[in-house]
Amino acid sequence: MSNDEFRAAMSRLAAGVVLVTAQEPPLDPDDPMAPAGEDVGMTATAFLSVSLDPPLVMVSLRAGSRMDDLLAEQPLWAVSVLTESQRHIAGRFAMKGRISDRLLFEDIAYARGPASGAPLVGGALATLECRTEQTVTAGDHTLVIGRVLTVELPSADGGPLLYFRGRYRQLD
Repeated sequence: MSNDEFRAAMSRLAAGVVLVTAQEPPLDPDDPMAPAGEDVGMTATAFLSVSLDPPLVMVSLRAGSRMDDLLAEQPLWAVSVLTESQRHIAGRFAMKGRISDRLLFEDIAYARGPASGAPLVGGALATLECRTEQTVTAGDHTLVIGRVLTVELPSADGGPLLYFRGRYRQLD
């Protein structure tokens, strides 16, 4: 089996699309006047519920990615479950060689999560704030298992944004 064959097989599994976000710690945590850390975001399709009691979720991050590096030092993060009308957000945060995250967040409506401080996308189907419980190295990815601290259901409008056969899709 080749990598391309494996990728093609996995592309036939529809997946929900989420934006994973976190805020970098301040440059100098001991100085209240130090600038806050930058917001970081990434699109993910490998996100799932792990447990109801306790409430746990898991996201798969490419090893060595900016989010992987950040969550290795920052245990608080958030997830926004994107709607079909938020395809532009998914595409923006999935770009390779993209501009700074600060500019990516610039024209997106979001609120700061009360538990994580991470951006929660306005109009998302659901938002969750998490604290990392465990990480597992799995090939070229890191599986991050997080305890869900807060859940919001801000929007009931529209359907979920899906990823299938290498493209964003929506339910018909």
